[in-house]
Amino acid sequence: MNSSSKYTRTAIVLHWFIALLIGANLCLAWVVDYLPDEMERPIIDTHKSIGITVLGLALLRLLWRFSHRPPPLPHSYSRLERAGAALAHTLLYVVILALPLSGWMHDSAWKDAATHPMKLYALIPWPRLPWIMNLDPGLKETMHDVFGRIHEYFGYLLYVLVVLHIAGALKHQFVDRDAELQRILP
Repeated sequence: MNSSSKYTRTAIVLHWFIALLIGANLCLAWVVDYLPDEMERPIIDTHKSIGITVLGLALLRLLWRFSHRPPPLPHSYSRLERAGAALAHTLLYVVILALPLSGWMHDSAWKDAATHPMKLYALIPWPRLPWIMNLDPGLKETMHDVFGRIHEYFGYLLYVLVVLHIAGALKHQFVDRDAELQRILP
């Protein structure tokens, strides 16, 4: 494998760090309902902190990708596989950005948001979205439900895209015998 067919070190670190944080956030979302009530708020606050971190890192990853051309796909990929890879990566970026944004909007429409300031990792004050915070209370409650559903649906779409992403990488690595994983492994 030559260096021109491998992602840059920065792209690799951002890829795996974002993947790790998303995995952690999915785990938090799955377990929060099974934990004692006194642990619910800290788990939700951690989930929000990780989401905002993913948003920042994903934006950084996009900036990096625009300024550093990714390595070309192997020549063995068919046109359909190339189009599928491009579509899957685009959708992954959209969902990775939309999930924290919809979560931030959902949190900003929470009826108790004004009395429960948000802090990233319990340290850094983080603003709610004022255009949502200033809504009429009745509309705000409705928007809380709407943004919550949107956030949930983006989560389901993320599951599908991650499975397709991993399945595609494994197919190319082990069935087609392309050096697929070596392109993104440290």
